Amino acid sequence: MAFGIFRTLSLMIVLVLFSILGFIIYKGAGVINWDFLTKAPSDGMTSGGIFPAIVGTLLLMLGSAVVAFPIGIMSGIYMSEYASKTGWAVKFIRLMTNNLSGVPSIVFGLFGMALFVKYLGFGDSILAGSFTLGLLSLPLVIRTTEEALKDIPDGIREGSLALGATKLQTIWKVILPMGMPRIITGLILSLGRVSGETAPILFTCAAYFFPQLPASVFDQCMALPYHLYVISTSGTDIEAQQPIAYGTALVLIVIVLVINLMAGGLRKHFEKRLKIK
Repeated sequence: MAFGIFRTLSLMIVLVLFSILGFIIYKGAGVINWDFLTKAPSDGMTSGGIFPAIVGTLLLMLGSAVVAFPIGIMSGIYMSEYASKTGWAVKFIRLMTNNLSGVPSIVFGLFGMALFVKYLGFGDSILAGSFTLGLLSLPLVIRTTEEALKDIPDGIREGSLALGATKLQTIWKVILPMGMPRIITGLILSLGRVSGETAPILFTCAAYFFPQLPASVFDQCMALPYHLYVISTSGTDIEAQQPIAYGTALVLIVIVLVINLMAGGLRKHFEKRLKIK
């Protein structure tokens, strides 16, 4: 009976997921074509495509990765390999990391506007948006790295040290390769999260209408989440823009789906490499 209830609840969750996907595909598939994916919006965003928004979203994802990945991975290595397991510093950092992951994204947007846009003088730009999204994804990267490395048995570390390797060599040559499948998965899933955030880019970089591609990191850009929000709530012709809104939502879902598939593929790739070694 218990397993039957669990199975029913799981199937209900899958049913809800497929209902949402089916609705978006039904409403948005009709506008998906080559022009929609490769042209800029026109006629008050009632026609044309979403190519600048796609490029802007990918640039923001890349920028957030450049910010979050090195800091998050090094922080996870420190907490797992160097810091005292019972020290107050690790407990404090872990507590603050958990609290940071629970902060609403709009708060990150306000903080990014105050620090990066105004105080550091980046202005409304891809650079400011990338730093803000990087901070947003940082807790996930830190915890993923820490948990991946903590699950590796201590005997492997001790064996490497006993063979004459230094602690740094042990981490670089032994521990990191073993934890890489889970680390890579966490990194790519963090990209999937930032790809759909609207509030942080609303205050830092997103433009209402920017039909050309950005020329530098100090330019504004369009992004799929904000574009979807604008044409769904405050466009010039809501009725004409509804199909474009559903098409934009479908493209965003496909991007997130591809990112998740990449996470699974990279994880299997690194697991195979570990088995071969």
